[in-house]
This record gives sequence, C-alpha cells and structure tokens, in this order.
Amino acid sequence: MTPPLCLLFDSDDTLVDSEILLAQVMGEILPTFGLPFSARQYLDAFRGVRFQTIIEALEERHGALDEGAFPILEGEMRALMERRMRAELRPIEGMPRALEALVDHPKAVVSNGPERKIRCAMESSGLAPHFGDNLFSAYTLNVWKPDPGLYLKAAESMGHPSERCVVIDDAAVGVAAGLAAGMRVIHLNRFPTEERTPDGALAIQRAEELPDILEVLSGTAHRPQVADS
Repeated sequence: MTPPLCLLFDSDDTLVDSEILLAQVMGEILPTFGLPFSARQYLDAFRGVRFQTIIEALEERHGALDEGAFPILEGEMRALMERRMRAELRPIEGMPRALEALVDHPKAVVSNGPERKIRCAMESSGLAPHFGDNLFSAYTLNVWKPDPGLYLKAAESMGHPSERCVVIDDAAVGVAAGLAAGMRVIHLNRFPTEERTPDGALAIQRAEELPDILEVLSGTAHRPQVADS
C-alpha cells in the first residue's frame, strides 16, 4: 500500500484563530515605540510575514527605532501575545474534527513563529496531541517563508520526500513556500472575496473540507470538491 501523505500545517489562522489576536497586539505595542500601525494594516498586508521584516518595512516608512529598542519591542509583543493566546485562543472552526479524521497521516506544524509561540498555540487550542513534538520553527531552523527551505527542512526531518508532502497554509507567503518546495499545497482561503489562490494550489474555504481533498490527493477518489479560488 502507498504510505499516507505527510501533512505540513501552518499554525496562525490555519490551525488556530490567532491572526486577529496578533494584529491587535501589534496595533497596541508598535505605536508605543514610534511605529504607527493598526490591526487592519497587519491583516491587509503582513499576514504570516516574519516579525523582523514587518518592523524593517515600518522603519523605512517612519524612521528607525532607537538603538537597542527592537529586542525590547519584540519581548513586550511576544509576552502580551502569549497572555492573549492562553486566555483566548481557539482552533479554527472545524479543525479539531478534521484532524481526527486524518489520524493516519503523519503531521507537523511548520511556522514562521518562534517555537515557544507554536507550543503555546497548540497547548492553548487543545491541538497539541495531534502533533506531539513535530513542531518546526523558522527561528530554530533559521529560514522563513516564503523561502521553501522551511518546508523542505521539515519534510526531511519527518522522513518524507517533498512529493509525498502536502502543505496546508492560509497565508500567501506559506502557499508560495510550499509551491516552491515542489509540494502539493492546499490554500485554506477563508476570505475568497478578498484573496486569490495562486495557480498550482488547491483552494478550500473550511477546515471540514480537508479530509475529502486529501482523499483525492492520496489517489483514492476521483474528483476533488474544491472551492472556487
């Protein structure tokens, strides 16, 4: 029998409903360091992007942070975000049931966030048992989406070739990384009127669609039921 596909999940807004929390936290913290920013800006332009890259883009617009300010800013942001996650974080609607249906597939979380944040997200949302220690952080591996290296390193560690891996990601940077890695990509596009699914990726709008589309990709069904992109 053909072995099951290896599933590589993004974390924020793919597994857990965290992007709005992060947007609010950044909208609260960044202006206190002289960088005008709003939650709407994050959601419109920076979802899934490395935090340092966001700060660099804002510094180009508004002027550089004071010397030594970045680690203080990042520390305050991450501390507040962890408090918010532990108090408020929930899984994406339908994701727990989808993961239960996919129990036979090896799974990992592959995120641009720090490992501490990934662990906090999985613990706070109740999804940790589905992934165990298969958590791959850009900060640990020193490569960030949209660079395909993050997904490639995760696949290597999981012991699966790229052609047997499926990326599930909501953000443009993650979809681009998965496609560049030569993997099949499922774009969890929950806002299809606002976002376009890139060519080469399959679009779904709800987590509940994952088991059916993965059955198709596994070659055990005839035609995918895929949402319009």
